[in-house]
Amino acid sequence: TWPFQSLIKGLMTLIAMGRTLVSATRGIDISVGATVAIAGAVAASLIGGSLVIKEGVQTYVSNTPMPLAFAAALFVALLCGLWNGLLVAGAGMQPIVATLILMVAGRGVAQLITEGQIVTVYYEPFFFIGNGFIFGIPGSLYIVAAVLGILLLLTQRTALGLFIESVGINPVASRFSGISARALVFWVYAFCSLTAGIAALIITSNVKSADANN
Repeated sequence: TWPFQSLIKGLMTLIAMGRTLVSATRGIDISVGATVAIAGAVAASLIGGSLVIKEGVQTYVSNTPMPLAFAAALFVALLCGLWNGLLVAGAGMQPIVATLILMVAGRGVAQLITEGQIVTVYYEPFFFIGNGFIFGIPGSLYIVAAVLGILLLLTQRTALGLFIESVGINPVASRFSGISARALVFWVYAFCSLTAGIAALIITSNVKSADANN
């Protein structure tokens, strides 16, 4: 069906936006799947849903305020990116080796968070992100459009895009030109994982659960 296809394309677009910047610096990030698993596990575990009775009506409430759960999931995703950036830009490791570490270990981290179980979310307002519609268009596509707009603004209307291209073409010359190549690469990996964290919120909302294996 077209809504599900739009969701998948939106998720791929989100992750591709982050990985495009990484690729522009002559890097690669193969840990985005693990980052999605970790961020989704955090969001689902914090939101969950407890059955309560309000005015004689049974309803589910979030275990943690939803904005706080979103912030925690995105913060954890950002930490994953900072870890990758530290290994690549700080320690000088090859990008595929540095991100391979998180790709292998990330699923285990997600399993620890979920305690090896499929964590189901029952809090209905959370479902709108991955299943809701605004003017007949999936709500997730508005999130994708917003991230894309911000990214285009930063890379096309500021010098950031030129700096990233410069580092990718010749990092040594970039440093001699006054560009902090290491800092730029560091934050590019952080942004890549942040987009994966946003994708995790959408897909966790859509399937109403977090499965660290899948």
